[in-house]
Amino acid sequence: MMMDLEGSTEKSADFTNTDETSLLVIIMDSNPAQRILRENPHVLTQCVDSVIAFANAHLMQKAQNKLAVMACHSKLSEFIYPGPGKQLDVRQIDGQYEVFTLVEKTIKQNLAKILTSETSTVITESLLAGAIAMALCYIHRINRIKAPGLKLNSRILVVTGSGDSASQYMNYMNVFFTAQKQNVVIDVCALDQHLSLLQQGCDITSGMYLRVPQMQGLLQYLLWVFLPEPPIRQKLVLPPPVKVDYRAACFCHRELIDIGYVCSVCLSIFCKFSPICTTCHTVFKIPSLGVKPKKKKLKI
Repeated sequence: MMMDLEGSTEKSADFTNTDETSLLVIIMDSNPAQRILRENPHVLTQCVDSVIAFANAHLMQKAQNKLAVMACHSKLSEFIYPGPGKQLDVRQIDGQYEVFTLVEKTIKQNLAKILTSETSTVITESLLAGAIAMALCYIHRINRIKAPGLKLNSRILVVTGSGDSASQYMNYMNVFFTAQKQNVVIDVCALDQHLSLLQQGCDITSGMYLRVPQMQGLLQYLLWVFLPEPPIRQKLVLPPPVKVDYRAACFCHRELIDIGYVCSVCLSIFCKFSPICTTCHTVFKIPSLGVKPKKKKLKI
């Protein structure tokens, strides 16, 4: 029985050249101002353990898979894996894979540094829009230095318990449409409140949005909904998509509105009419009250 060895080697070479790599960037909201953390601080430990197990499951799917984890706080957003400093020297412990041990220790150590460095008691909102922008920059850099012929599928997972922040509306829209242009999928796992702005980002980038019903099953929901790649999700039975709330936030009060006024120059949105746009300072005419002028009688 004769075998075409040259043909088989060519096929294997083509397979390695067209092999796909999945890059997952996880943004974990660690802001202590979240209501779910104020009521029960132990939820953060459960969330970190679930995210670490989910990240290791992503690396377990394929040896070529890449991972990055960010911590989003009230004043900064920083990568906690891979860490900003020197990589830890981790040895095998109780038969555990060294990479899994490295992921766990690096994330916990860098996150502890961020939490201990934040000594301010001022409660501010989480900088989620800035964290997504940093994740997009990281993905763009990885795309530039990747091997020729390698296809990189990139996606971002946001795990947060914060509420909607209308003050970051323009920043959200900028990162959502940038991700859509770069073919980056944004997934959102809401731990506490419904997030209409982030739900818009999921719909724009063809991602998944899920509000976790029970925190005890966080890891199960992460593995069920967010672990499969976006092309595979179409063949799975996942939670049905909910109706997307596409209301915009006004620039004057930072509140979501149904009907408002839009500046024709900079497209800023206002809930009440203003003769001067506070964004671009364009002057508009005051709308008339709708009273028709009287017709003058013609003298014959």
